[in-house]
Amino acid sequence: MTLTIQHLYYLIGFILAVTAYLTVRDTTNPRRFSSALFWAIYAVVFLAGDVIAPMWIGVMAVVMALIAGFGGVAGGKHQPRTDAQYLESAKRLGNKLFVPALTIPLVTMVGTLSAKYLVFGGTPLLDPKNTTLVSLGVGCVLALILACHLTRETPVQGMRESWRLTDALGWALVLPQMLGMLGLVFSDAGVGRAVAYVTTTYINMDIKFIAVAVYVIGMALFTVIMGNGFAAFPVMTGGVGVPVLVNHFGGNPAVMAAVGMLSGYCGTLMTPMAANFNLVPAALLEIDKNAVIKAQIPTALLLLTANVFILYFLMFR
Repeated sequence: MTLTIQHLYYLIGFILAVTAYLTVRDTTNPRRFSSALFWAIYAVVFLAGDVIAPMWIGVMAVVMALIAGFGGVAGGKHQPRTDAQYLESAKRLGNKLFVPALTIPLVTMVGTLSAKYLVFGGTPLLDPKNTTLVSLGVGCVLALILACHLTRETPVQGMRESWRLTDALGWALVLPQMLGMLGLVFSDAGVGRAVAYVTTTYINMDIKFIAVAVYVIGMALFTVIMGNGFAAFPVMTGGVGVPVLVNHFGGNPAVMAAVGMLSGYCGTLMTPMAANFNLVPAALLEIDKNAVIKAQIPTALLLLTANVFILYFLMFR
């Protein structure tokens, strides 16, 4: 049997379904029913997304957005372990705690590089079209098994911890996927063409350096607006990257894509829209909600400036 991306979706859907079940049973959660509905809808997307019409998937996405927008997603009160329990566990496990965490990237790398050799009876073990993602899923499962073995806990405890972390992250957990979908919607709606029209009409794109700067800075600005570099990429690449940098100036598209995404990540460092990266850590640490962004802005601006020159000197070699 070939492990496909659909198997990974089923696993994620199962975890989300369990999260919804535990949430609706949590009497400490002031919005347990709306929160459970949110996670249940998300679970359905993964469990049955391949058989549900795209229109209804869109409807479910809108419903989830409305639930989150009106404050319907909240967490309950989880009983944390005492400092003494954490200290005892740390002393007992020591550096072995790193083993499950390092298992995930190791299995992902090994699976990706060796997938073409893992063929039995003419059937590949891993889906050739999604080798990296499937390998990542296998790595996560193996990491859970190792974590249970080392901590002498059961997978049920792993599900409880997953639920606790999901409660802590809240709706921000869904934001990257939603914003990635938004980027595709923008692309299909012709936003890339609108960007191309505006930039070529009001900016002198015949000067190579200016064209590069527009692409790099545009990637960061669109990411600030959308909160996700993956959402900004199709807009700026379709509007400026391909028609101007590649087709007009003959640049290397691989270099453009790599530096373009890195420029988008600079925008991620500076926007509250990237809530799962910038707002959730601040909330968990109970500090100023913009503290993470303020600390990252100097690095983001410095790297963004460097990206302009990196792309200019490497893309046209």
